[in-house]
Amino acid sequence: QVQLVESGGGLVQPGGSLRLSCAASRIIFSTYHMGWYRQAPGKQRDLVARITTTGRTNYEESVKGRFTISRDNAKNTVYLQMNSLKPEDTAVYYCSVQAPFSRDPDYWGQGTQVTVSS
Repeated sequence: QVQLVESGGGLVQPGGSLRLSCAASRIIFSTYHMGWYRQAPGKQRDLVARITTTGRTNYEESVKGRFTISRDNAKNTVYLQMNSLKPEDTAVYYCSVQAPFSRDPDYWGQGTQVTVSS
């Protein structure tokens, strides 16, 4: 069974930064697209950022220029660097794994809470 372990969430003031990490095991990491989604209370889970097996990235419009997704295939880890955080970024953030031929993510992490508040 694929395992995804997220870390790095927490409480931060507006304008601050956090870096989320997601370590994957029991998969050939380099052959999967990786993503970060978030879900705020009462809302659906939405894509924040995605990185393909070739390193191509795409971002949700509201985080462009503030968030950066990256991957380290040697460490089986994907990262989300979040800068200039805003209260509306508050949500549970989920790591995802998606095979290139899949329409939707195949596996999810357990989620990590990010709270942006003064």
